[in-house]
Amino acid sequence: MQHLIIRGDPGIRRDAVIEYEGEELVCFGINVQGGWHGPDEPQLWCTVGTEDEREAYDKREYVPHWLDVDSVDAADVDVLSEKGELAV
Repeated sequence: MQHLIIRGDPGIRRDAVIEYEGEELVCFGINVQGGWHGPDEPQLWCTVGTEDEREAYDKREYVPHWLDVDSVDAADVDVLSEKGELAV
């Protein structure tokens, strides 16, 4: 599990499935930053992980401050499913 800051909005919401660095990840939670006074484009602060890590996320069996953080542009993220359903 890790935090992923996405610069720009690739059109995803909670439970979306993305591919990042060759790994299929689920967006467990997303916070949108920059709506009022932020940068020119929004930033999505996502908690992502594999489907195997969902139970740990739901039960809060992790320390958010200890998760690794990556920051990428929206173009570097492949969206497989926008809202938890696999794209056809």
